[in-house]
Amino acid sequence: MTTTAAINLFTPLMMADLQLPSRIVMAPMTRSRAGAGNAPTCMMATYYLQRAGAGLIISEATQVSPQAVGYPGTPGIHSYDQIAGWRNVTDAVHGAGGRIFVQLWHVGRISHPSWQPDGQLPVAPSAIRPAGEAMTADGMQPFVTPRALDTDEIPGIVEQFARAAANARAAGFDGAELHAANGYLLDQFLRDGSNRRTDRYGGSAENRCRLLLEVTAAVGDVLGAGRVGVRLSPDGTFNDMHDSDPVRTFGTAVQLLNRIRPAYLHVSEGKYDCSPLRRAFNGLYMANSGYDFARGSAALASGTADLIAYGTSFIANPDLPARFADNLPLAPADPATFYGGDKRGYTDYPPAAGRRMAASECD
Repeated sequence: MTTTAAINLFTPLMMADLQLPSRIVMAPMTRSRAGAGNAPTCMMATYYLQRAGAGLIISEATQVSPQAVGYPGTPGIHSYDQIAGWRNVTDAVHGAGGRIFVQLWHVGRISHPSWQPDGQLPVAPSAIRPAGEAMTADGMQPFVTPRALDTDEIPGIVEQFARAAANARAAGFDGAELHAANGYLLDQFLRDGSNRRTDRYGGSAENRCRLLLEVTAAVGDVLGAGRVGVRLSPDGTFNDMHDSDPVRTFGTAVQLLNRIRPAYLHVSEGKYDCSPLRRAFNGLYMANSGYDFARGSAALASGTADLIAYGTSFIANPDLPARFADNLPLAPADPATFYGGDKRGYTDYPPAAGRRMAASECD
């Protein structure tokens, strides 16, 4: 009689043609340490290098164009200096045997004229001002009413993502994840609370999914569909998001994504029952929502997920997979140093006793 061992966090996985040594993914986390011109710095290369033991790293959200900017200190991938900065990061990660995807990002209405070229209004599916405040270089200021994109402008948004994917390839990334969650532009198109359009990009769930599908296809054309992932947040309310029927909206999105066959679906689960999305999606399912070792192990063993994304745990534990393997306690993270600043709370978290801290060659 033969037996099959249960899948666990350390079971290798083939993602299309990319071999992952484990199911432990470093989730994308904004840390706001980019340098001049929103270019990645050598300190960022060290940060990612220290975490290269992950089965896969997904970078922090990265702007696809100057129009996509919405926060201070966040990196882009639309200029020569940004591509060069990211090349230092990917070289460091690959030199340590790691794999890294870039998360491509357009914030849409969650911006402010102070971040926009020539002080223009942020763009969005509809001219609906979100509740809350924008983070600007001069402090918090009320969100403005965005400008609704004209129908003939939307191919230009798709092209921004396609160019960013080409730049990501030049920068040495192994693939890309599309940020269609957390109230940013692709998510704004998906949900009827932020999308009141009457053209082919609004109205029905199918129409509201159109931009996500076009972007996914365009990025897949550049990188190969097997090197593209999509992140969704079905019950997310961040950035004043809501939808009248999320089951239909996100169920439709997954069914349509199946036609393009991206490598994985990365879901910020929250309290939403995501099992229908898991069953409906034909690719790999990456779960993300406060997982620890035990819960992640259980999800993989039961087949409710193929990969587990860990966020805050990776901030304070650069050697998180090794700590999991050796059943070592995890260090706590300091929220005061999550966003902006220097190496404190960024590259100075020590590995477990007896392990060496890595540093990039450019640091």
